[in-house]
Parts: sequence; C-alpha cells; structure tokens
Amino acid sequence: MADTQYDLGVIGSGPGGYIAAIRAAQLGMKAVVIEAGELGGVCLNVGCIPSKAFLHTSHLLQEAKEGKRIGVVADNVRLDFGATVSFKERVVKQMTGGVGSLLKKNKVDVIKGFGRLTGPNSISVQAEAGEQAVNAKNIIIATGSRPTSLPFAKIDEDRILSSTGILALKEVPQRLVVIGGGVIGVEMATAFHGFGSQVTILEALPRLIRLADEEISAELLRAFQRRGIKVNLNVKVGGVDPTENGVAVMYTDAEGKEQRIEGDKLLVAAGRAALTKDIGLEQVGVETDERGNVKVNEMMQTNIPSIFSIGDCVAKTGLAHVASAEGVLAAEFMAGHHVTPINYDKVPAPYWCNPQIGHVGLTEAQARERGYDVKVGKFPFSANGHATIRTERTGFVKIVADKKYDEVLGIHIIGPEATELLGEAVMALSHEATGESLVHTIHAHPTLYEAIGEAGHALFEGPLNA
Repeated sequence: MADTQYDLGVIGSGPGGYIAAIRAAQLGMKAVVIEAGELGGVCLNVGCIPSKAFLHTSHLLQEAKEGKRIGVVADNVRLDFGATVSFKERVVKQMTGGVGSLLKKNKVDVIKGFGRLTGPNSISVQAEAGEQAVNAKNIIIATGSRPTSLPFAKIDEDRILSSTGILALKEVPQRLVVIGGGVIGVEMATAFHGFGSQVTILEALPRLIRLADEEISAELLRAFQRRGIKVNLNVKVGGVDPTENGVAVMYTDAEGKEQRIEGDKLLVAAGRAALTKDIGLEQVGVETDERGNVKVNEMMQTNIPSIFSIGDCVAKTGLAHVASAEGVLAAEFMAGHHVTPINYDKVPAPYWCNPQIGHVGLTEAQARERGYDVKVGKFPFSANGHATIRTERTGFVKIVADKKYDEVLGIHIIGPEATELLGEAVMALSHEATGESLVHTIHAHPTLYEAIGEAGHALFEGPLNA
C-alpha cells in the first residue's frame, strides 16, 4: 500500500469535484481526484450533456419539419436515431476527455477506484491494482446522486427507466409515459416528443416545474398541450404492471377517477438520492440528514473541519453549476482567501424544454411570502421582433421587484433561448439591479433580450412595444 500526501483529496470527478481540484491547484495546492467511474460524473456522462445533445437534435428536427413556414422546404425529413445516439456519444467522449486534459494541465493527480474515508485526513482507494492510501490535509466529498425508484415502479432500465436508462435507448419508443413533471421529466418529454413518441406526463403536484413561478408553469402547460404532449396533474400513481409490449400505469386523476395508461417505456423522474452510502461517513463521524445528504455549513464544511462536501450529496439545489461554485468556494476557503457564502436565492435555474425556461431569484409568491410589497413587469415574446423572425413567439419575461426600493427580486423567462437570456438576469440580481437601472440599460435591437428591458419598463408606466 503506497502512501501519498496531498493538500486536497476529492472523492468524485463531476462538475463539483473536478472544478474544486483545479481551483485548488491554481491556488498552489497539490490535489488528487478519486473516481470510481468515468471522469465528469453524472453530468457529463449520463446527465446534463447527453440529455442536451438529444434535445438539440430534437429541436433541429422540429425546425426542419416546420421550415416551410419561412421558405425552407425539405422533403422526407426524418430522424436517424442511431446517428443521434452516435452524436450524443461523441459529445460525451469529447467533454469527458476534456476533463482529463484539464486535470492533467493543472497537475491534478487522478486515481481510478472507489474512495472511502478512513479518517479526517485519509482515504482508502480500492482500485483494480489493489488498495491505496491517500492522505490529505483536506478532503472534499463530491460523490453526487443517483435516480430513485418508486415503491410501485422499480427501475430495471428495460421497461422502467431512470434518467440514465432513457439516455441509453437505441430505439425511440412509440409511447412514453413519464412520472414526474420536474426538470428531467419535461426535458425528456420534449426530446422524445420531438423524436416522434406519444408522450404523457403524470405529475402529483398541481403544476409542472414546482420551483418555477406559477405563471411560468402555466405557460409551459399550455405550450405542451398545444404541441400534443399530454399532461395529467394532481394525480396519484397507484401501480405499474408489465404488459406484452411495455408497461401499464394505474393512477387516480384529479377528479378521483381511476385511470390506466399503457406505454412502451416508463420514465421515472421523481427524484434523486445522495450517493453517500459505504464511503466511510459513519466510521469517521461525518453528520448526514435522514436522507443521507451530508450536512455542511456556509463554507461547505462538515462537522469535521478537514472534510467538506459539495454538489448533489448535500441538500442544496442539485444543479451542476452550483456544485462547481461550491467547489470553488471550498477550495478558496481552504487556501485562506476571503470568501462570500453562496446566496442560493440567486442561483440560475435553466430548463431545456420547449419552450425553454430560465429563472433566477424569488418567484412572485415567494416575494409576497417574505413580506415584500411586490410590483410585476411582464413582456410577451409575441411583441418581440427577433422572436417573430424566429417564429418562436410563445412565452414572456416576468420581473418581480420590490415596490419600495425598486430592487429586482426575481426574473423569470419562458420562451426562445431562455436558458441563454438568463445570463443578463443573473447579472442583474448579483449586482443588485433595480427596475430603473434595467430601464436605463440600452438593449440592442433586434434581439431576444430586448424583452428583459421591456419587462423593466412594464414595472413602471408600461412596456414601449406592447
């Protein structure tokens, strides 16, 4: 057993883990990343990146089919799903290979194997070549999360799929049933509806995307219904049975009636759980909550000062970019830098459904619950020149602000390129923008992001172009 001394040992190489190691190396620390699977974690291998590759293909396919509206006539437009899968795999390979190159460039060591804490400053790595001890002044747990089954729907990755399994399909199912109307549910519903599947979403809550502003959720529901994606809200799924060609899902609808729907595949997108089992937390004394999430303070530090945790294995947002930010914060804190805790109220949340969604800050309901005297400004993409040119006029920008001090509290977007327009929204909140400062910021014409400026005007006398 070889002993190696490091300043930082990171268990997990997802967007939190590898970024933390690189930032630590930039600050002069000797860092090592320990990874049992492929570099890049869930996000790059079976999450953010491959799912967006599918969504990109789906979007292009729909644009090609609808091109005749603007004079682009293409005969026999069809999906070659085998080529789509190959494209997805190429993107994943390129991105994960990039992580390896970045770690090498920054002189971060990589050990392939399963890491387990053995003390406040020690990790045992079980690798193919045997067991190896890693000693580190500080340790970051960045082990991520896994999809969870439901009691009546055990994921088998054959007929009952997780978010991992649906990205591994080799054929497009004719009928896809989705349990869960959160980000994974609506994105995969969008992708596979575009591929040609008949898609039905079953959601227990009264709306899709529960973390979004209620008006955003309502607009997405209308858009899905217009496109032919069936959505059943306020349902209670009671059971799942195998059929000759797939599965049958039994549920009680919003009116209390028993219903049955069949699908060739069932996607269970109803939650994820922290991957913290058997990594030595109990033996070392690291505190977790009842769901296995690691408890941390504002510096991402556990109850053991030398052990930190970031990303999906802590009970925060479950977003890759947040894991990266947490990794940077932890590394800088270890290096003795002055760091500011993350304000989770100002974390951007993007959704690559169709239409896209992007939001940051407080929803209107949250702002009112916190006692703000709220004013709201809205501007529809139907009045935006560039959205009209793109024939993507669905959706709007909504700004929630404090009436007393004019502070912008939240910006909520549904419509074309909402995930990219989110950039200005995040900058506005991080720099404590006011409605007045948004109005006095000149927005280029003709652009989609003009809609943000117009929504700013709507906080006062009204938009100029609607």
